[in-house]
Amino acid sequence: MCRFVAYIGKENLLLANLLVRPNNSLIKQSLLARESRTPTNGDGFGVGWYTPFDKTPALFTSLFPAWNDQNLSYIARKTRARLFFAHIRAASTGGISQFNCHPFIYKNWLFMHNGWIPYFKNIKRQVHNLLDDDIYNWIKGSTDSELIFALFLQLAKKYRIRKATEIHSILLETLDIIDGLVKNHHSKGICQFNICITNGKHIVAFRYCTSSSCIPETMYFSLGNHIKSGQSTENHTYEHVIIASEKLSPSGFKWQIIPVNHSFMVEADLSTLLLKL
Repeated sequence: MCRFVAYIGKENLLLANLLVRPNNSLIKQSLLARESRTPTNGDGFGVGWYTPFDKTPALFTSLFPAWNDQNLSYIARKTRARLFFAHIRAASTGGISQFNCHPFIYKNWLFMHNGWIPYFKNIKRQVHNLLDDDIYNWIKGSTDSELIFALFLQLAKKYRIRKATEIHSILLETLDIIDGLVKNHHSKGICQFNICITNGKHIVAFRYCTSSSCIPETMYFSLGNHIKSGQSTENHTYEHVIIASEKLSPSGFKWQIIPVNHSFMVEADLSTLLLKL
């Protein structure tokens, strides 16, 4: 299993504040993840972040373990961003390759995944057949994760996305198609879909497993100081939102678990929505 963290805020944040400094930072989780079935995530890492200069995010990936990469530590201490994704990998499907490191990037999109598709070799060609040439030729790696993202991008072509809820709907359609293909090969095949995706404005996170008998890996969110929006006492926007596979620190953050088979959405104004799948 892998671990990841996502941040979006009204102000830029130094990447090191989440990736390096907390006592259970993402870098420390690469050596010892406290809440994962796979404690060591040393098969590479990636960081993607958005700058004021371009809608396409910056991306840095490496095959080195995150705990042993001085470049990651240096960049994290010198880089600020209003929105960034970071991921540490424990390879399951697909070998150890820089092309297989998350987050995956396509134009203004970033995508990262913690989980697996069972019987992946049996459905891989079928998913490829659903893709237009531009999306098919974009694929560089060999992971199930990248193919989930590719199918999402294919389905998203039909939409002009304005809200996180629209991303949610496309992602759910993507996962339903994949689960259907898996079930054609094995009726009891169980997919694990802990996913985080952004278009640079909105974030959608799924903590999702296709069987009620299986509990997906952990996922949490933490909300910065909230500001009431309009007259409603229920709808709030926030100074920042953090999504993480596990708690980065027991202090300094107010963590809330994303329940099993729920999605968590962050709109462009930093309002949030938790929805049962």
